[in-house]
Amino acid sequence: MDLNYFSYFSEIEDTFVRRRGKHLLLSPMDWALIESWKERGVPLHVALRGIEHAFESHESKKRKRSVKTLLYCQEEVEAQYAEWLESRVGGHEEAQQGQQENSEITKSPFPRAAILAHLADSRRILEQLARERKQTNEDELNEALTRAGSLLAEIEADYATAALPDARKLEDSLSGLERMLDDAVRAAASDNELESAHAEIDSQLKPYKRHMDKGAYQQTRDSLLRKLVRAKLGVPRLSLFFMK
Repeated sequence: MDLNYFSYFSEIEDTFVRRRGKHLLLSPMDWALIESWKERGVPLHVALRGIEHAFESHESKKRKRSVKTLLYCQEEVEAQYAEWLESRVGGHEEAQQGQQENSEITKSPFPRAAILAHLADSRRILEQLARERKQTNEDELNEALTRAGSLLAEIEADYATAALPDARKLEDSLSGLERMLDDAVRAAASDNELESAHAEIDSQLKPYKRHMDKGAYQQTRDSLLRKLVRAKLGVPRLSLFFMK
């Protein structure tokens, strides 16, 4: 068994625990489910996207009961895998010809080459940051940067060879990586850095605070905090909305 085998299990476990919000040991049935996905060839990034979607659906319905087992995510992972298999039908050459004839075939507002360039640039930055940080400080952020770089490489290769690449699903996968990096970045920031960032944000939002409801204000404040701390640490934004 190589490292990729163990990474498949650990990444799924980490995503499930992170989205659940509380640490919960996976059951033997959960591990068997992951094993079945691995044996069937469900790509890691597809399984992770399915888990993220399952939790987003659960949260949007504001259910009181928490998710206690990975089995809750099985239906969405299976749906994502079925759509992924459909996206692989046909060859890359055929897709390129179709793209010239009809740009809608790619389900993307951006050219494939531009998206691949963005993914490659982001991956290289993550890998470089991971190498630099490892020399001085092996911490949660270093680990997250390494993991994000590896997952982004898989996503990049998948998008490059898809017959019908879907930018919306790609964005969903990138959003999952963004959440993982945001958590690690916040954990890596010092108390002084966080205090300074909060002070700067409060100053920026002061003229607007009384015109915003409490929920919107807190959401804006959290978003600006992530932006400031990520910029300070040099962690790139992966979303397609930040394509150059």
